[in-house]
Amino acid sequence: MTDPIIRTAGLHEVPDLLAFWARAAEGTSITDDADGLARLIARDPQALIVAELDGAVAGTVIAGWDGWRCHLYRLAVDPARRRQGVGAALLAAAERRFEALGGRRSDAMVLDHNELGQRTWQRAGYGPQSQWTRWVKPLGG
Repeated sequence: MTDPIIRTAGLHEVPDLLAFWARAAEGTSITDDADGLARLIARDPQALIVAELDGAVAGTVIAGWDGWRCHLYRLAVDPARRRQGVGAALLAAAERRFEALGGRRSDAMVLDHNELGQRTWQRAGYGPQSQWTRWVKPLGG
């Protein structure tokens, strides 16, 4: 297999990335819309990392850095490209980004019922942090 091209996403890709996530990602978020994704890319153009194979998006990960902590979101790999190193290449790129920014630990949010995702993160060296529960509140409503 050819190694994927790892690059950042551009604003022109927003509709295609949302369609990719609808097909390849598990679950959705309140910010999974064109406005939310465009704001992410405008605010931090290096955060949304894309793996490309044969001219098509094969995977994504958002490597969010707030200046203090490193957060990983939307690790998604095209179902036809899984188990081919795409996810590993994306995580390696995200971790290099974090290290260059001075990050010391990264975390990932994984749905409790997403067994495939949990196995993926575990293989990458991540583990659950059972003493934390995520608390959320939608804003503006």
